[in-house]
Amino acid sequence: MKGADRERTEAGFKVRTPVDEARRVLRDALEQRRNGDVTDGAFTPLTGTDRVAVERADGRVLATAITSARNVPHYRRAAMDGYAVCAADTFGASERSPAVLRLTEGTGREATVVPETAARVHTGSALPDGADAVVMIEHVSELESVGELEVEDAVAEGENVAPVGEDVEDGQPLYDAGHRLRPSDLGLLRSVGYDRVDVAKRPTVGVIPTGEELVTADPGPGQVIETNGLTVSRLADRWGANATYRDVVTDDPESLRVAIQRDLTKDVVVTTGGSSVGKRDLLPEVIDDLGEVVVHGVGLKPGHPVCLGIVEDTPVIALPGYPVACIVNAVQFLRPTLRWLEGTTPDPHPTTQAVLDRKIPSEPGTRTFARVQLEQRNPVDVEDGEHEYRAIPTRASGSGVLSSVALADGWVVVDDGREGIPAGETVSVENWEPGY
Repeated sequence: MKGADRERTEAGFKVRTPVDEARRVLRDALEQRRNGDVTDGAFTPLTGTDRVAVERADGRVLATAITSARNVPHYRRAAMDGYAVCAADTFGASERSPAVLRLTEGTGREATVVPETAARVHTGSALPDGADAVVMIEHVSELESVGELEVEDAVAEGENVAPVGEDVEDGQPLYDAGHRLRPSDLGLLRSVGYDRVDVAKRPTVGVIPTGEELVTADPGPGQVIETNGLTVSRLADRWGANATYRDVVTDDPESLRVAIQRDLTKDVVVTTGGSSVGKRDLLPEVIDDLGEVVVHGVGLKPGHPVCLGIVEDTPVIALPGYPVACIVNAVQFLRPTLRWLEGTTPDPHPTTQAVLDRKIPSEPGTRTFARVQLEQRNPVDVEDGEHEYRAIPTRASGSGVLSSVALADGWVVVDDGREGIPAGETVSVENWEPGY
């Protein structure tokens, strides 16, 4: 693709690569240069592995399969507050004809139960030797003065008792490699005997905002507060990466070259701004000089002037400078790249089904991301089987209007083959901003 950028600067984007194809091209280029296996369903973390404490593993991706190292529970335990007994001693017991048992000394594992005796137990405590059932406390009357117990309900052997391995058995498969750990998983890992686990390393990302007009405070005429780099770096962190948010780099070929080369030690380099075909859009040519541009211009709105390249085996993603276009492209290209690097595949965003309030226009061949707000419908207007939310397209829809994303609840994706979506149609509103 060498030299193509100079032609595009003159001619503009006559051909725009479909979004799915652009992702495939980037993924294939990454695979070829890393010699890694990133086929669907496979797990090969290209970033290497870490061994971390279980309490620090939330959100990390397992590098190896996990099997239980012990039974849970590892002892027979009482499932109710009550009295441990021999079930045979309660046969025929009722309120009118209770079984009378002698109370033993101690509780739980400190006690021993023999026929015609009972021992006090609490939920989760070990079942005393000799006992095989538990009578719930509400079904007994304790006669403290004589040290006896009246049992008013018969129990079967094993009743109200959690056996060894009831929760998890020793050697039971729990998680495959590639599973992303959740807080509940950490509790289970700890309970089955794991203090540390092997996980994929977090991908590292260098985020480089570019543009001579960018400032960090007190903008004058023609100056703009830098927001894209901040937003993208925090998104990358939320998606499981370790992002480095760099200082602004001006629109100068050598400065841009140095900035990219500095971050080739990262797993991904991301730039913001300067990715289109104007005279000040220098990044595509710089990337192509340093390595190879594999895609420039995507059938996506807002944000078609994205540039995807590879430099020294490192993916370089040049995001557009308009804030909304920058965010849309980060979700569509940076997030999947981070997944491929850690050895997983991109998971779908949470969605809310809603009735579209106004028509969303779109051009055939362009995948449109329309920002919407969700509004709960009046319950009296919702008939059986209808959705309880309305999706209202934001009035301000330009790719430079950051508030249209920040104040929206999500976006509706209009697929490449459609000419918009009419009002009244049920749509899926993607909430792309939650963690991971």
